[in-house]
Amino acid sequence: MLALTFVYEDTKLVVVNKPSGLLSVPGKGEENQDSVETRIRERYPHCTKIPTVHRLDMDTSGLLVLALTKRAKRELSEQFQNREVSKRYIALIEGQLEEEGGTISLPLRMDLDNRPYSVVDLENGKQALTEWRNLGVEGVFTRVEFILHTGRTHQLRLHALHGLGFPIVGDRLYGNGTQAGQMKLHAAYLRFVHPKTQEVLEFISEPDF
Repeated sequence: MLALTFVYEDTKLVVVNKPSGLLSVPGKGEENQDSVETRIRERYPHCTKIPTVHRLDMDTSGLLVLALTKRAKRELSEQFQNREVSKRYIALIEGQLEEEGGTISLPLRMDLDNRPYSVVDLENGKQALTEWRNLGVEGVFTRVEFILHTGRTHQLRLHALHGLGFPIVGDRLYGNGTQAGQMKLHAAYLRFVHPKTQEVLEFISEPDF
């Protein structure tokens, strides 16, 4: 079983470090019930029915916050909807980038004829904005920091492919990954306001790649 690391816990919320290959929420079928949400409900049997506030793709690792009460869920969800939460990701890209950084603005939408894929659609897609910074070339790869300003499905994976010209290492959908747990994309930084104390909470998680 993939290990779920608990970074912070109190009576209102919990922050975990999700391993690559573990679902954020349960999927369809008995074999896809193991998830961060399922484990949180088992650990906190009296928590709100659906504690998930935001999600990471199955193959993305890193920081997730989950709510334990209805009020915390509502207030944290509002912070995400209002883009008041700061999130940064670290990724390895399958190519050598020379640019120091920039902004990627490519609108995205779900590919209704080919789920679970999303596509760039300049006419009908929803706005998607990502900042990126070159952290250094490592052999044939480049380490990149991404800052999300919108939260579209597969945004970083598509912006890497179409905005930078290379897929994320191990990406099964848009790159050359062959199985779960290979993708080198990690949610490394998370900042939000505690719904009860109003304290600004910041968490940093270094990737293992």
